[in-house]
Amino acid sequence: MAIDIHWIRDNASLAQHCAGWHSLPFVAVDTEFMRVDTFYPIAGLLQVSEGERAYLIDPLLIDDWAPFAALLQDPAVVKVLHACSEDLEVFLRLTGSLPVALFDTQLAAAYLNLGFSMGYSRLVQTVLNIELPKGETRSDWLQRPLSETQISYAAEDVLHLAEVYNLLQQQLSAEKNAWVLEDGAELVANLGREIAPEDAYREAKLAWKLSRAQLAVLRELCAWREREARARNQPRNRIIREHSLWPLARTQPNNLVALARIDDMHPKTVRQDGEFLLQLIKDAAATPPAEWPEALPEPLPLEASALLKKLRAIGQREGERLNIAPELMLRKKTLEALLKSGYPNGPYQLPDSLRGWRRELMGQALLDCLAGEGESA
Repeated sequence: MAIDIHWIRDNASLAQHCAGWHSLPFVAVDTEFMRVDTFYPIAGLLQVSEGERAYLIDPLLIDDWAPFAALLQDPAVVKVLHACSEDLEVFLRLTGSLPVALFDTQLAAAYLNLGFSMGYSRLVQTVLNIELPKGETRSDWLQRPLSETQISYAAEDVLHLAEVYNLLQQQLSAEKNAWVLEDGAELVANLGREIAPEDAYREAKLAWKLSRAQLAVLRELCAWREREARARNQPRNRIIREHSLWPLARTQPNNLVALARIDDMHPKTVRQDGEFLLQLIKDAAATPPAEWPEALPEPLPLEASALLKKLRAIGQREGERLNIAPELMLRKKTLEALLKSGYPNGPYQLPDSLRGWRRELMGQALLDCLAGEGESA
């Protein structure tokens, strides 16, 4: 089948098409980008379809993204994507905007119990009974001209995405459709809640093992790493490798030889930033006790795993009742946060990460389960 492909290669053409797309109930959107050795993704191509044509937008030739940003933010037009976390980063970097009314077909498939975290090819095979050609995933999307194979791959992808949306939406109840959009809004909100560099240390491996004085050093190291990754547009591990952070904060080397001996320390980091890091560590180690971070909570003990299993079972039962993939119901991180709020003897508090319909449907059952455990202990 010949695909009707329309190229958009200038600002005026983009503005004209975006004006037309505002009148549609939905647009399917996909992106192709490169992110081999950069912190931020570099857009190579944007694809849009209303279900009949594939519009290919060349981001290397366009510099006015205001019309596309307005389309993304128009709540009357549903934006359809698949497994979209990296696409969202592309939109934010390119247009400064994120989609309002976001429908992720990967989430929709889980709500219909077709499978959890389904890859795009498998979803197209399941829903449309079409086998996609092995992708151009390792292609250079910044090369020009793009190959015929790249062009047809990109156009097919977005056309099928529109078809998949139409079929999934017909099968979703109004309630489940609202939940897919609610989860889409949550994905957008999470990206908007970018962690401040000063708080990055909380996510560092083994940070809970450090004293408050050592955490003061880790906080500065992680904040510097985060800022430098963004400023240099390099992956975090190119600045300092993840596994070097904890031993740096714990042993606090005071010379280049000791720094070079740190676990997983890259020689280039020592050469390029060694002297600066030694000074940063020295200054952070002099932080007065009143300004030390609070100690971080330890991971849950092994004994808590049985309780975690009981909580997860609540989600699984509810998933079976609603015919939703059980993995979509209660995230492990949310259940761990709930347990940490009062383990081992309570009282427990529902974490902020348990929101919306999940909180409404399962919040009380989770608290009742924990209260019952407390009584039987």
